Amino acid sequence: MRIIKLGAALLLAATLAACQKPAPKAGNVDGARIAAADTNADWPSYGKGYSEQRFSPLTQVNTQNVGQLGLAWYAQFDTDRGQEATPLEVDGVLYTTTAWSKVFAFDAATGKLLWSYDPKVNGKKGFDACCDVVNRGVAVWKGKVYVGTLDDRLVALDAKDGHVVWTAQVADPKSPFTITQAPRVVKDKVLIGESGAEYGGRGYLSAYDAATGKLAWRFYTVPNPDGKPDGAVSDKVLMQKAAPTWPEGKWKLVGGGGTVWDAIVYDPQLNLIYFGTDNGTPWNQQIRSGGKGDNLFITSIIAVNADTGQYVWHYQVNPGESWDYSAVQPMILADLTIDGKPRKVLMQAPKNGFFYVLDRTNGKLLSAKPFVPVTWAKAIDITTGRPIENPDARYKSNVDLQMPAPLGAHNWHPMSYDPQTGLVYIPAQSMPFAYQSDPNYVYKPGGWNLGVNMLANAGPTTPAQAKALAANIKGWLIAWNPVTQKPAWTVQHPYFWNAGVLSTGGGLVFQGAAEGQFYAYDARTGKQLWSYATGNGVIAPPMTYQLNGQQYVALMVGAGGGGQVSAPSLLPKRPRLPGRLLVFKLGGKATAPPFKIIQPPPLDLTGVTTTGDKAHGYVVFNDNCQVCHGANASGSWLPDLKRSIMITTAADFDSVVLQGVRAHNGMVSFSRFLTPKDVEDVRAFLISQAKGEPLPVPAAGAKTAVGPK
Repeated sequence: MRIIKLGAALLLAATLAACQKPAPKAGNVDGARIAAADTNADWPSYGKGYSEQRFSPLTQVNTQNVGQLGLAWYAQFDTDRGQEATPLEVDGVLYTTTAWSKVFAFDAATGKLLWSYDPKVNGKKGFDACCDVVNRGVAVWKGKVYVGTLDDRLVALDAKDGHVVWTAQVADPKSPFTITQAPRVVKDKVLIGESGAEYGGRGYLSAYDAATGKLAWRFYTVPNPDGKPDGAVSDKVLMQKAAPTWPEGKWKLVGGGGTVWDAIVYDPQLNLIYFGTDNGTPWNQQIRSGGKGDNLFITSIIAVNADTGQYVWHYQVNPGESWDYSAVQPMILADLTIDGKPRKVLMQAPKNGFFYVLDRTNGKLLSAKPFVPVTWAKAIDITTGRPIENPDARYKSNVDLQMPAPLGAHNWHPMSYDPQTGLVYIPAQSMPFAYQSDPNYVYKPGGWNLGVNMLANAGPTTPAQAKALAANIKGWLIAWNPVTQKPAWTVQHPYFWNAGVLSTGGGLVFQGAAEGQFYAYDARTGKQLWSYATGNGVIAPPMTYQLNGQQYVALMVGAGGGGQVSAPSLLPKRPRLPGRLLVFKLGGKATAPPFKIIQPPPLDLTGVTTTGDKAHGYVVFNDNCQVCHGANASGSWLPDLKRSIMITTAADFDSVVLQGVRAHNGMVSFSRFLTPKDVEDVRAFLISQAKGEPLPVPAAGAKTAVGPK
């Protein structure tokens, strides 16, 4: 009897011990888990696995039943700016970010909010964000969630409850740098870059200890303007390879550019980190470095050792770049058979319109072909790897109409590679842009530094010119064969600025669109199989995960980003709406309420007068304001100034533009750049446009042009 009781007691003790066994640690992600994600249901890193193919082998949702996809749950956010994040799913928790660098953790099955974190970015920092106050997501690693904030912090949060574990200042918060990219974690180091080339920045990639936040190494992408070493891992290669490619020029005032604001990929087999770099500063190489030199390592793909950050190889996409053709666009790693030989490749579709396939072991160019209409170059020389530029591509005093435009043939929106079809699915676009050197260029500390006459893209057009321009403004989803360098199929969208892509083992390609739709296509044919009206524009990429035997597809919804800010007249006319996270499953029955769209009343200009010179205001506006408010004041996403009550009185307009009373919203004082007369002239121009008057003719001496040479 005693033995039986003792046995029962031991069994009870064992049962209690099992019940008290610690639950799996929240955010339990390491390198092995990320490396394995390409072939399982996980989505633990920005591009799913280290290859960043954004392909999921899940098949529960497929070509036969995708029509049954319905909303499982949704969340609405308190920000109405662009939503660009890729949610991550780890052990039943969905982590995502919104505009203004806010972080949210949800129960991935039910949508219950588990925790949130607001870094409380000062609204003034919005001025430094060229392309909206967006954020592309978090990284998760060994119990922590990492986010880069708009005001240049890297913050480590506890994955269980979101409290701050450590913070690192990646750049001086008073500098024009911002962070919008999602961090990546490689071998216990958090990798983060920064944005800000146009404002006068010098690019670098930083690696921080994931546990402590201590800086491990930093790689600068262009030489130090003062010629001194940085005490960084990049010192030797910058001195030996890069410095000789930078002759004298304005770059020494503005830092040279080459920021690292998006693409970072890791190859565990080769222990290499690959990252892309941005354009040079100013854009115009004639001003930047006297029209000479390759200006390494701007617009380049750089490979460094993952342990030390030491340089291994580089490939420069645009030597001596002059058009904002950055190489920061997403990169994909894959193993392909080319010319009968297995090759380890890196694929990129950068802004310049050519699709590049590189040998990722050494950076050798394997092939490059245009995937959209291209006018700046005839081809890429396969032997030298350099572009064969068209004679008029290097603009000077004349106006050169080129494609692609600075927004690129492909921007930050992630593409996807499907190993089943062998196709890369690219969110692509086409738009012309008139380049002309700015003879009056003066360095603006903290402002945009382009060296390009922006009035070349303003001004009235004839009906024939307008028709020709419209014919060249398009957006596509292109299924591209990277081996043959030809499209397998294309889908044309109504608008040019569209969303990132997901492909799945179910034979599907998912993509959102600017018109406010979420689509599923047949991965082999491009046939549309399903759609869902999102109610707001989509630019973010979808992702998918499986939980408790159920496959889910998740998407961040919210118009914004560079296209919406820079070219609002070419996109749907809708007011800013709150961002949402939509999560779908087969048979989902949830419903999201329609957005409340409130149209502002007409602006009454009765009795409104001005002493300003509208013709000069036209020039000043397009030189200083059009980046955020649209060329010729065509803006409708950031405030449409033609409809703003602030233009009805000089005092109100002055309070915003010179005194900065709305700095908390990102509209800081322009007193560094404009005089009171300039401001009243801009107001006069806006009043004239609000009244429907034709565009004014700039005064003599204002460098402007309205068409190609």
